[in-house]
Parts: sequence; structure tokens; C-alpha cells
Amino acid sequence: MSPRKRKQDATQASLLDPTSGAELERACARLGEELGLEVRAQLYVGRRIWGARRRIDLVLTDRDQRRSLGIECKYQGSPGTAEEKIPATIEDIRAWPIDGLVCFTGPGFTENMRSFLLASGKAVELADLETWLRLYFVL
Repeated sequence: MSPRKRKQDATQASLLDPTSGAELERACARLGEELGLEVRAQLYVGRRIWGARRRIDLVLTDRDQRRSLGIECKYQGSPGTAEEKIPATIEDIRAWPIDGLVCFTGPGFTENMRSFLLASGKAVELADLETWLRLYFVL
């Protein structure tokens, strides 16, 4: 196998099964691009209640429909306290000037947190993101 083929295979594997937040963000962006959507990363939009600048990981836009969707990418590699920040993220999405959701994956999310995310109506697992985007953008 050529080095280029191995690199492509490794890239494809990281898109399907990311092992970090950065890889998850790339996977979501790549999926948006493959669906013909404009993708902008790390877009600053307003401020949070304590004054910090609000940043959205990804904004996907269908220019023909004049419709945008913000995506916060959350990866949890191991159990821990990072998932405690998730409810604040869901609440923050409500203050965005566009619709938004959390795309999440990783073995570190507890079943309770997975249930909370899915029940919020503001989150989708990476494995289901393409279907969700196709429905949202009517693709």
C-alpha cells in the first residue's frame, strides 16, 4: 500500500471515528461540504452573559435557502467532568442568532448524558448527523 493511500485511509477513519474534538469538528465540516453546504469555522457571534466572546465551532449555510445552522462539536474521550459543561452549551445555543445543535461522540459520555443530549432536541450523535442535516436543509 502506498503512503498516500495509507494517509487517505487514516483520514477517512478519523472522519468516521474521531478521537478528539478537532477531528470531530473536521468530520462535521467535511460532511457539510459533501452535502454542498458552505462551512465556516470558529465564527464569533456576540457575547456571553459574563462578557466573553461567543464562538460557534461551525456554521453550515445553504445560500439558496438562506438558511444557516450552528454546530457545537463535543468529543468526550474518557469519563470525567467535561460533560458537566454540556447543559450550559445547550443553554448558550438558545441565545444564538441562528438555529444550532450539539454534535457529539466519544466513549466518555455517560448514558445519562447521552440521554440528556438526545432528549434536549438540540443534540445529535455524529453517526446521525448526515440524516439530521438532510432533513434540516431539505437535501
